[in-house]
Amino acid sequence: MKPGPAGDNARVMTRALLRIAIPVLAASVAACTPFESLWKKPGAGDRPAAEAEAKLPPPLPLAEATHRFLIAPGQDVVGRVQVTVAKHEDTFADIARRFNVGYAELVRANPGVDPWLPGEGTEIVLPTEFILPDAPREGLVLNLAQMRLYHFPKPAKGAPKDAPIEVVTHPIGIGKVGWATPEGTTKVVSHVKDPTWTPPVSVRKEHAKEGDILPPTVPPGPDNPLGRHMMRLGWPSYLIHGTNKPPAVGMRASAGCVRLYPEDIAQIFEAVPDGTKVTVVNQPFLLGWRGDRLYVQAYEPLVDDKRDWSDVPKALRQKLKKPKSALWKRVAEHDGQVDWEAVRAAAAEPRGIAFSVGPGPGRDLAATVAQAPRVRNALPVGATWNGVEDQYAGDPQFAKPDEPDSAKASSGH
Repeated sequence: MKPGPAGDNARVMTRALLRIAIPVLAASVAACTPFESLWKKPGAGDRPAAEAEAKLPPPLPLAEATHRFLIAPGQDVVGRVQVTVAKHEDTFADIARRFNVGYAELVRANPGVDPWLPGEGTEIVLPTEFILPDAPREGLVLNLAQMRLYHFPKPAKGAPKDAPIEVVTHPIGIGKVGWATPEGTTKVVSHVKDPTWTPPVSVRKEHAKEGDILPPTVPPGPDNPLGRHMMRLGWPSYLIHGTNKPPAVGMRASAGCVRLYPEDIAQIFEAVPDGTKVTVVNQPFLLGWRGDRLYVQAYEPLVDDKRDWSDVPKALRQKLKKPKSALWKRVAEHDGQVDWEAVRAAAAEPRGIAFSVGPGPGRDLAATVAQAPRVRNALPVGATWNGVEDQYAGDPQFAKPDEPDSAKASSGH
């Protein structure tokens, strides 16, 4: 009996299914894949999806605050180096302000990285570990080579002499070549909020040579290079003030005055009373103790620094002959245990990153960076800046038409 059309159709369909199923089954066996997985519906318990989710890295922690520290007697190093990752839209000026470091500090710590286009995903070393200058820890101490200000608030009355003291540090901009910020000791003599700027004749002439005609006075507001806060020093025409150009902080860009980020000068302005001692030093090569370890931190000497730095270890060890401070007396006691060749290497490649040089085995710059904590590219915990660019935002008083004479300042800003 011949099969009918229905039987023919069934045989055709069976052959077609076998042509599909046999190769698929063979492929499944060859790949060691359970055959039932070929028709299993994905669900909430699907293993590959769960495994992929489990492989996502945990979010990086926020950075530590980089400006306020406690330090014990006999110690000289605060903070620690950190590493973050650049965003697509970042420049070094953005990252520097976010983490309260200066532009030049960031460039120095990241050689070979384009400061204008570091590139998304690029690791950025944050030089947020600092050796304090070898100077009395009182009032304001400025280290020109470091381009850093340190504020040592007065300890509370009755505090034990061996109690830790507070130190607050911020990046600064200083005088450009030919307009150097002076070294020495002075004091804060007055405070002015929302000052009027009266450019000195010398500054107006300098700008005029470049076709920039300055007005006799600049009122408070976004065009005022002094920013919103100003402190006069005992040195005539020299000020500590804010700025309307935050990216210039951490650079040599002023006519001798000291510039801070707007948020930093606002804090210093409130914390530092008139009469506060101001000490300005120029120390490009710093040694300091952290626990029982000696650290070195190297910066390029300023181009107008006339001292001989051709042999840095030799120059530093001259201080060991007649040590005047507790720091150098302690270094003298451990002279034979200090890796002076590591000090030489730091001076040859001044990155502004502190690392240990003894006693005992040191930890070089590369190891210091490799072991630094990785942190989120966001405002640190306790940051001075709130992320708002416009320091005048929301304040209707920023542009007063007539300022009293007491608010006017003649300086090179």
